[in-house]
This record gives sequence, C-alpha cells and structure tokens, in this order.
Amino acid sequence: MYIIAIGWLYVVLMMAITETSVIAGLMTFLFYGLVPLAVFLWLFGTPQRRRSMAAKQSAGKPDGSDAKPD
Repeated sequence: MYIIAIGWLYVVLMMAITETSVIAGLMTFLFYGLVPLAVFLWLFGTPQRRRSMAAKQSAGKPDGSDAKPD
C-alpha cells in the first residue's frame, strides 16, 4: 500500500512543479496529493487499527493460564 502512496506523491509532485506559480504548485501538491493521500491511508489503515486495539484490550485481561494450583 505504501508503494501506491509513494507513486501518487511522485506524480503529484511532478504536476506541482509544472505549475506557473509557487502558490499554485503548493496548492496542487496539498489538494491533489497530501489531503487525498491522508484520507486514503486513514481509511485503509482502519482494519489494522482495530486489530491492534483488540490486541491491546485482550493483552490486559488475564486468561488464567498462569494460575498455580493450591
């Protein structure tokens, strides 16, 4: 997934370089590159965040495997 993000940023950077002014280039990079990419990575990272949150919650609960006999 990160190779897609790197490729997208490269293409948008090349688009921004060809703009007529610096402000237009920055706006192109921001609105065609960074904002959509941040939304994309946030949406596609949701399953991983859920898995790691579930792992944190289950790690804090004792499962009884370390209980010693009386």
